[in-house]
Amino acid sequence: MQEKQQVILSAPVSALADAARDTARLMGADGELKKGYGIVSGVWALGLAILCVLGVLAFHFPQYLTTPELRNKYSYDMVRHLIFAALVIAGSISLINVILGRARSINGVAGALVVASLALGGSHVPIAEFPDHTPYIGMDWFILDLLGSTLIFVALEKIFPLYRGQPIFRKEWQTDLVHFAVNHFIIGLALLTVNFLIHKIFGWIALPSLQELVQALPFLPQLLLCILVADLAQYWTHRAYHEVPFLWRFHAVHHSTKTMDWLAGSRMHMLELIVTRVLVLGSLYVLGFEKSVMDVYIIVVGFQAVFNHANVHLNWGPLKYLIVTPDFHHWHHSSDQIALDKNYAAHFSFIDHLFGTAIKGQQGFPEQYGVFGDYMPDGFSAQQRFPFHVDPYRAGTAAILRAKRSKRQLKKIAAKSASPE
Repeated sequence: MQEKQQVILSAPVSALADAARDTARLMGADGELKKGYGIVSGVWALGLAILCVLGVLAFHFPQYLTTPELRNKYSYDMVRHLIFAALVIAGSISLINVILGRARSINGVAGALVVASLALGGSHVPIAEFPDHTPYIGMDWFILDLLGSTLIFVALEKIFPLYRGQPIFRKEWQTDLVHFAVNHFIIGLALLTVNFLIHKIFGWIALPSLQELVQALPFLPQLLLCILVADLAQYWTHRAYHEVPFLWRFHAVHHSTKTMDWLAGSRMHMLELIVTRVLVLGSLYVLGFEKSVMDVYIIVVGFQAVFNHANVHLNWGPLKYLIVTPDFHHWHHSSDQIALDKNYAAHFSFIDHLFGTAIKGQQGFPEQYGVFGDYMPDGFSAQQRFPFHVDPYRAGTAAILRAKRSKRQLKKIAAKSASPE
């Protein structure tokens, strides 16, 4: 009798473990998702369910999991409505697919996460008073940005694709998603470090008289000047990353992505992220732009940073000589010989034309992306360690060869286990 009870209890646990393994295997794969089998809708349900769990946890621990600058901007009621809608959508999709026997593993995991969210309070978690100056990770920033960016840029990539047929889950998407998550989670530490360095490095340069002159400008001219100053600082910083061998070790991480889409721009070494922000924002701090101008600049730079890496192609006409477009920046990421060390600007393409670093006469679009020589190992941790090797390029190539060897061995093991006795 006791053995029967153990069998009955272990069956659901075993089924859930098998579903989790199948889901992990699917999330470790890449390529186009099969349509008509409940996999596509199951992936959406799983994504929404994961964000719901994270959102509910953020409600439970707002002092540690939300960004002070951001939580003062959005409405908690709006976030509750978003969580409720996501729970309904994810729960409905997963339940229907499980009932119909479509991709039961991934939909079962999505349904389990929805149940877990509801058990933790769902969209009705009360928020008590909490201290405002605690260490935190930007969980709310990660959730909102991932959801918004996915909805906006995946839609743009499907409507106006540069490369038709490029899958959403292209090769190495997992690595770039980890970069995306870490860049958001460390926002508190990054802001603290950047602000400290800006005041230490640039504080003595700031002249009140110059700042008053800049702040006296009307909003639009002040905004355009702000973007221009930021882009000039970014241009020379970016150019140094390419032309100084030691700095290239760090910047090579960003260039190592072989497929361009909205997520590719997230791949970046953390030290490069800090240094670039200090130099660019430090320049703006010296001139003392109005807060309203800085707020709009942050939106502009955030949008362009994602959009210019996206798999999007539009006919920009003469505007392509004025502003940086996805076409312009894609050539910067190309490993074609004509494109090496070109197109550095982030906002205004005329800066590259002015300094002689714009690509001229190119036809069509890049044939390949990534670092020339393909020496960058895959994986977030390996890429963060890469610049610190004595010979990073040799070490990176060796890591790639080891990874390929491991994949071949895993395929052989899988083939043997699948073959009949």
